[in-house]
Amino acid sequence: MKNQEILQSLSCYHCGDVIHGTDLLFDDKHFCCTGCKSVYQLLSQNNLCNYYAYNHAPGSRSEGHSHFEYLDEPKIVDQLIDYKDKENTIVTFYIPAIHCSSCVWLLEHLYKINTAIYRSQIDFIKKEVSISFKNQEISLRKVVEILTNIGYEPLLSLQDVVKEKHKATDKSLILKIALAGFCMGNVMLFSFPEYFGLSITEKEFQQLFAWLNLLFCLPVTFYCARDYFTSALTSLKHGHINLDAPLALIIAVLLLRTAISTVLMNGPGFADTLTGLVFLLQLGKWVKQRTYYHISFDRDYRSYFPIAVTTLQNGKEHATAIAELKVGDRLWIRNGELIPADSILMKGEAWLDMSFVTGETEPQQKVLGEITYAGGKQLGEAIEVEVVKPVSQSYLTSLWNKEYTKGNNSQGFNDSVAKYFSLAVFVLAFGTLAYWFAQGNSTKAWNAFTAVIIVACPCVLALSTPFTLSAILSVFDKKGFYVKNTDAVEHLAHCDTIVFDKTGTLTSTEQADVCFTGLLTEEEKKMAVSLLRHSAHPLSRRILKYLDFNKFYPITKYKEIPGKGIKGWVNEQMVYAGSQAILPFDVKVGVGSGVHLVINNSYKGCFSVEQKWRAHLPELIWKLQQSFQLKVLSGDTNTEEAYLKQIFPANADIRFQQSPHDKLEAIQTLQQHATVMMLGDGLNDAGALKQSDFGIALTDNINNFTPGCDAILKGSSLAYLPHFHQLSKAGLKIIKTSFAIAIAYNCVGLYFAVQGTLYPLVAAVLMPLSTVTIIGFTTLATRFYAHQNQLQ
Repeated sequence: MKNQEILQSLSCYHCGDVIHGTDLLFDDKHFCCTGCKSVYQLLSQNNLCNYYAYNHAPGSRSEGHSHFEYLDEPKIVDQLIDYKDKENTIVTFYIPAIHCSSCVWLLEHLYKINTAIYRSQIDFIKKEVSISFKNQEISLRKVVEILTNIGYEPLLSLQDVVKEKHKATDKSLILKIALAGFCMGNVMLFSFPEYFGLSITEKEFQQLFAWLNLLFCLPVTFYCARDYFTSALTSLKHGHINLDAPLALIIAVLLLRTAISTVLMNGPGFADTLTGLVFLLQLGKWVKQRTYYHISFDRDYRSYFPIAVTTLQNGKEHATAIAELKVGDRLWIRNGELIPADSILMKGEAWLDMSFVTGETEPQQKVLGEITYAGGKQLGEAIEVEVVKPVSQSYLTSLWNKEYTKGNNSQGFNDSVAKYFSLAVFVLAFGTLAYWFAQGNSTKAWNAFTAVIIVACPCVLALSTPFTLSAILSVFDKKGFYVKNTDAVEHLAHCDTIVFDKTGTLTSTEQADVCFTGLLTEEEKKMAVSLLRHSAHPLSRRILKYLDFNKFYPITKYKEIPGKGIKGWVNEQMVYAGSQAILPFDVKVGVGSGVHLVINNSYKGCFSVEQKWRAHLPELIWKLQQSFQLKVLSGDTNTEEAYLKQIFPANADIRFQQSPHDKLEAIQTLQQHATVMMLGDGLNDAGALKQSDFGIALTDNINNFTPGCDAILKGSSLAYLPHFHQLSKAGLKIIKTSFAIAIAYNCVGLYFAVQGTLYPLVAAVLMPLSTVTIIGFTTLATRFYAHQNQLQ
């Protein structure tokens, strides 16, 4: 009997559960089951026992080995993974067991358990882990078994796991709201005698109702408000105070005071305040979640990518919106274009730059019948692929957002403000408590202390930036301006210099007039269009449209030199098209600028493209020069210099015959004293766009999406550029005003709270109202400024 009592007093070193039955001893540590002991042994063998330093008994108990034989089936694996090539596989798992900093630490050190896993990234909020591993050294099944063995079995589904997870999250929050509301209603019911002074005559019921109220407080505190305690403790262990710390403190104080009042029978306690506070907190969280989800939904599914992809229908090319792609569609992917959906290579030689997905810059060769993943950029001749999975815009959007690395994260600023505000609140709250205790009024001391912490909750301070900038993103999207994320909007607002490319940016090749100087036979025309159709450059597209020839030869050894031209073997003859710089030195070139054509070392003539300037360009330049220094960096000759000098201000720097490297160097020089916005077509300007503080890829109707840029702008929306900039600046004003409103709101509440005249339940009602106030203000203010800037 004595041994059994000792055994029950022991807790498992791994999971913390009380040991019942057999005590498994290993390394002088006690374990409740073989699963927990096995996990500890695995961690110990790989020098990962720091896992236990972050939290006491953080692990989840393993309930035995699951069977994952189905993960040996290639068809099932293909539906689960995000990306796969000959060496690498990337997969994202939803893991419900992620709950603390120890979980994050362990899952980010999977490479120590198995070296074939070379990267693992955790999204703690979404409880997702993205794992990259060498598929020649370890299988997906083995990865899942490793996760399961250490207590983090992923939730596997062949459906949309992310959407299912969001539904589960919503259900959990709704359950907490329902439970908190149920308990609050009953507590209010049992508190009516206290409210109306009837409890004095019914002492036995007063005691019963007090205990019932305390009982209702327990599930509200330990289930509905559990996340606040977990978050606060995690932040304190890492040496800082987050936004949940004041909330966790006040909930704990309210429960403690209620328990003391119930046991000592010296008052009604604060059960109504506690349950009401948690209910309103959860309700406010639901409002914020639904509002932010609505914004995110608009951004993910309202044609996020404005460019179209070229589909082949009955052998002819058609521009099709990416959102309209279906399984079985044939796509024509030219040099430099991005593959928008997982597809099978049907024709052509594919050399894919997968750096957008994996970070590796070495091109990968694909053979006919092999899968090509969304996000890969074709290098070389055009290829024909067939879509095998629906377009996952949310996946491409996540890739797009991951690429943003410029500048500082604005959320860090919010957190730092909230951190200092939290410290100020703690000082004020405990100062108020001490003051009223010194005055001999303990009741008012506790009431004032409680009200101060509730009414001064700093979480509303962190709402202004994401809600304001997300609302601005939605306005931008509707006007064909697709910005990466909220951080990029702030960088747009700070720009003071604009650098333009000319071809495809200031000019539009859609309505350009083409004239050919020379003579082409039908055979030579067929060879020319066979080469040109592989290029996504605007001039190539316009000349191809001008030739209007639908018979093609296959092509080999295709190469495109940015800013110079293209070449390739067509029907066993070398064909060149571009500027004089790309042509063989021994070929006699005709007079004039344009796209020169050489077939088998024989000069055939020159395509002169009289490009059309963008509509209302002079008005646009006049508006922009009021706020920006303007510059032009063009790869063309200076034939249009006179017109540009006519519409641009006298101090504008206009340069011609600039190579991609020249443009990059010019941007770097400007950034020494200016914040630079670059507008280009995303092809020859990729380096300059990525280097600039805010790079915009201008596009009309072709898939020239550039991962390195910060925004995509439809050519038809260029005239709105000054309005976009003004709205981004207005967004910063809205954020600052929101901070002022939140601080004023808190100061007014604090004025009454420190005097002990603000009842804690009233403070609990005011706090979520301040959240609704900020959301409403940012939404209305954004709409006002959008209307003022003619964007609505």
